[in-house]
Amino acid sequence: MIIETNSAKETFELGKRLGEKAVAGQIYTLNGDLGTGKTVFTQGVAVGLGIKEPVNSPTFTIVQEYEGGRLPFYHFDVYRIGDIEEMEEIGYDDYFFGKGICLIEWAELIEELLPESIIAITIEKNPEKGFDYRKITIDGLAKTEME
Repeated sequence: MIIETNSAKETFELGKRLGEKAVAGQIYTLNGDLGTGKTVFTQGVAVGLGIKEPVNSPTFTIVQEYEGGRLPFYHFDVYRIGDIEEMEEIGYDDYFFGKGICLIEWAELIEELLPESIIAITIEKNPEKGFDYRKITIDGLAKTEME
């Protein structure tokens, strides 16, 4: 499924819709270059889950936990991971196979740990279509699951 957005608000709203429809056990991977709107999208997911606290990228920690919504939300940023064993040290499988949802930025760095049934989200810019244009590709989720 490919969705195009033309503002940060639209990208946020798409994330919010995804959060509203999310079910326990889902794992989302989020890929995109710096500045594509991954954090805005993630903030939308959190709001869709009913999380009230501010959500920022966990740049200096591997995972940030948010418990205040309809489901626990585990936001991973594995960009700075030096060794796959770091994921085992934090008990990644408790998050991946727990009662919440996981959203993992830079997931390609831990690909061998990911289960087969992930929902892969890629956000891309295209300056020719405007500064705020984003092409968001979602694989592993039927369009009807977003409606």
